[in-house]
Amino acid sequence: MTKPDNVIKLLLIEDSADEAEQIISMLRNGGIAVRPSRASNEAELEDLLERQTPDMILANLHSKDLPLRSTAEAVNRTGKDIGLVVYASNVSDNDVVEAFRDGARSLALQSRPDHLQMIVRREFEALIMRRSVRRLENALRESERRCSDLLDSSRDPIAYVHEGMHVRANRAYLETFGYEDFEDIESMSILDMVAADDADDFKSLLKRLSKGEKPPQKLNLKAQRADGEIFNAVMEFAEAMYEGEACQQIVFRQQETDPATSEELEALRSKDLVTELFNRQYLTNGLDQVVAAANAGKSDQALILLELDNARSVRDSIGLGNTDLLLGDMANLLRRHLAETDIPGRLGEYTFGILVQDRNIEALEGFCETLRKAFEERIFEIGKNSINLTMSVAASLIGEKATGGNAVLDQASATLRAIQAEGGNIARVFDPAAKDKADAEKNRHWLKLIKDALVNDGYLLYFQPIISLQGAEGDYYEILLRMKGPKGEILPGFFMPIAEQYGLLPQLDRWVISSAIRALAEREQSGHKTTFFIKLSPQSLDDQTLLPWIALQLKNSRQRGDALVFEMPESKVVTSLKPARAFVRGLEQLHCGFALEQFGSGLNSFQLLKHIPARYLKVDRSYMADLPKNKENQERIKAMCDQAHNAGKLTIAEFVEDAASMSILFSCGINFVQGNFLREPEQTMSYDFGGD
Repeated sequence: MTKPDNVIKLLLIEDSADEAEQIISMLRNGGIAVRPSRASNEAELEDLLERQTPDMILANLHSKDLPLRSTAEAVNRTGKDIGLVVYASNVSDNDVVEAFRDGARSLALQSRPDHLQMIVRREFEALIMRRSVRRLENALRESERRCSDLLDSSRDPIAYVHEGMHVRANRAYLETFGYEDFEDIESMSILDMVAADDADDFKSLLKRLSKGEKPPQKLNLKAQRADGEIFNAVMEFAEAMYEGEACQQIVFRQQETDPATSEELEALRSKDLVTELFNRQYLTNGLDQVVAAANAGKSDQALILLELDNARSVRDSIGLGNTDLLLGDMANLLRRHLAETDIPGRLGEYTFGILVQDRNIEALEGFCETLRKAFEERIFEIGKNSINLTMSVAASLIGEKATGGNAVLDQASATLRAIQAEGGNIARVFDPAAKDKADAEKNRHWLKLIKDALVNDGYLLYFQPIISLQGAEGDYYEILLRMKGPKGEILPGFFMPIAEQYGLLPQLDRWVISSAIRALAEREQSGHKTTFFIKLSPQSLDDQTLLPWIALQLKNSRQRGDALVFEMPESKVVTSLKPARAFVRGLEQLHCGFALEQFGSGLNSFQLLKHIPARYLKVDRSYMADLPKNKENQERIKAMCDQAHNAGKLTIAEFVEDAASMSILFSCGINFVQGNFLREPEQTMSYDFGGD
C-alpha cells in the first residue's frame, strides 16, 4: 500500500476537465501517486487552498480562467509552502521568463510525459526536503536550548573555544579556575588556563588546530587557576558548533588516576567483551568520522559488514555458551587479515564491521573475497564439535556525497540482505558511483530470471478471497502472481517492472490466464462455482490475438466465460482508451467481466464508464487509509457506492485492514471486500466463503 506521505495532494489549474484527466494519468503511469483536485475559477482556488492545502499546484501556463499570476498571488496570500509548477505544450522564450517572474518554480513540457513526471518528482522531493529542513531547524533550536541547560547544570568544567578564545563556559568551569563571571574570561585565550611548563606544547597544538588538524581526544597537562595554583588535569576535545561557528568543546578533568590506568579504562569501555573487538558505539562513532573525511574529499574508504550465514542453526547445534567461544575464534581469524589502519568491531549478535582506508574498489573487492574464503575454508573446533561456517560479506564505498554514517550503514546492510537472499556465502561491494551500472546489471539478472521462469514453469498463482457482503452466489478470488526463487516465492514488485521495461508483460499475462483457467476447471469439477479476477497489463491490449486465444482456452477447457473478470487500473485505461474499449467489447462477446482498479482516483471517474462498461469498480486504496478516523473518505465511499449502484455496477473495497473498516464499508453499501485482514493470499483456495 502506498504510504500517505508519498501521495501528492495535487491541485490542477486547467480549463479542460479532459486535459486535467490526461495530466493525472500521465503522472500515475509514471508511478506517481496523486490525490487530485481541480480549480476552474478564483473562488474554487481560494476554497481549495483553505480546505485542503495542496502539496503542489500544477497549472496550465495558458489557462484563461485562472491566469498564472492570479494563482501565484493566491498561493502567496496563504503563507504556505506550496510548489507551483506550470506546464504547456508550446512555449516561447518569453513564456519561460514570464512564468518564472510570475512565481513558478518549474516549467514542464506537456508533450513529454517523462519530463512532466521528472519535474513533479523533483519538486515534490524539494518540498519534502524543505519540510525536513524546517523540522530539523526547529529540532536544532530545541536541542541547543537543552544543551545549554545541560551545560549550565553539568558538574564537569566545560568551555567552547573558537580560534583559541573562550566563547562559552559553564559555572563548573568558572569555579574550577576561580572566576566569578564569564565576562572575566570572555575572549581570553585558553592558553591562559595552561601552566607555563606545558604552555609551549599547547601553543603548538593551537597552531595545528588553526591549520585544520584534528585535536587529540585527550591531553594530559598541568592547568593553572586564576590565583596561580597548579593542578594536574586531563583535557578532552570534541568538535562542536556554537552560534553557527565551528569550534572546540573542551572539558577539563582533574587527574584522579595515573594516565596509563585512564587509557586502560577508556580502552575497556570501547571494547566488546566477547570478541575483544571494538563495540558498536565505538565503530559507529568512527564511521561518522570517516564520512566527514569523505565529505572533505578523502577517497578509498569503506565500511565492510560480515554476518554469519545460518546463525540460528549454528547456535542450536553447539549451544548458547559455546557460541561465545565461536565468536571469539571468528574475531581472532578476522584480525589475522587486517591492516594496521583497519578498525574492526562487533555491530550485532553475529555481525562484524570493519572500517577500511586506502583501498580502491579493486583492492576492496579482493579483500572482501579473501575474508569470505578465510571463513569458508576454516574448521572451528568448539568443544567436541568441528564447525564449518560461511559468511556473507558486504562492503559499501564511502564517497563524497555520503549523507551520514547511518546512510552508509543502511546501504551496507541492504547489500548484505540482498546477498543473503541469494543464498549467502557471497562477497559484494556497493559502489555509489557505479550505481547506474549496477542497476543495469541487476536488470539483466532479473531479465534472465523472468525468461527462464517462463520457459521452466517458474511462476506460481496465489489466490486471495474477495468476500461478498451482500450474499452473492459462489466464491470470488483475485489471482496474484509470484516467481519461484531459491529462498522462497518472489513478489511481483521485484520482477514486474523489469518485465514491463523489456515488453514481457503480455507473455506473463498469458501464463497467468492459462494457469487460472486450469485452476478454474479443477475448482468447478469439485462443485464450487468460482469467479477469478485477473490483472491485465496495458501492453496486452495491443495484442490483437489475445481475445481469440482466450476464447480458445475457455473452449478447450469447457469453462464459463463469466467465471473470468479482467481488471486494469483506471489511470491505465484512460491513457489506452481506444484499445481498452475494443478489448472490453470483445470480452462481452465471451461473456467475461471487466473491472476498473483504483476507481475514484481521477477527477471524474464515473465519466469513464460512458466509454468502458465495467461491471466491477474496485475503490482506490487511498480511501482506505485510516478509514475509521477519516469522515471525508467515508462520505466519499458512500457517495461512490450510491452512484455505482444506480448505474448497475458492483463495488469492491481492497486493502481492508481492520474490523472497524469492515463495519463502515458495509454501511456504505460496498458489495465486496478484500484484504490481508480477512485472508492473506495463499496457494490454495478455501471453500468457506460465498454461498455455494
